[in-house]
Amino acid sequence: MDEFASRSSARLFLAAVPDAGTAERIHQLAGALKRAHHFDGKLIAPERLHISLFALSGLPEGQLCAVWEAAMDVRNEPFEVSFDRTASFRARPGNRPFVLVGEKGLRRLQSFRQLLGAAMTRRGLRRLANTNFTPHVTLWYDARSADEYPIEPIGWTVTEFVLVRSLNGHEHLVRWPLWV
Repeated sequence: MDEFASRSSARLFLAAVPDAGTAERIHQLAGALKRAHHFDGKLIAPERLHISLFALSGLPEGQLCAVWEAAMDVRNEPFEVSFDRTASFRARPGNRPFVLVGEKGLRRLQSFRQLLGAAMTRRGLRRLANTNFTPHVTLWYDARSADEYPIEPIGWTVTEFVLVRSLNGHEHLVRWPLWV
């Protein structure tokens, strides 16, 4: 577990990531939306697109081990996610995330996150397993914002979740396949 925490400036988180083909389609959609809305922000690279499930940065080694054990406990069949709108999140001025969001197409993801959160709670990580969760994929950050807008649904089948270390790119440290 030590190697996960070894780079203190790195961010650690659990995530669901699109397959490479879907990530490229999302990236192409993001480029078209950026041009249509006249945004200036830099697009998130396809290999960095993800849905954050739980932030783990700053956890001591013992708690990272508990996260690992909780992840090993989770049994869930693969499921579909689908995003049907774009929106800007409120954030610090000049750095507003422009994201994919949805509702009906993300219910199975929300159920999966609750399942994972319950497993973490059983391992003593109740603080991490909060219920605050707005599933989204960040496309870019910008000074300006845009109102929510419908898009042709885009999604993928979630077949695994991953432990990601973010430091000058995303490194997938561990993958847990979904199965029952």
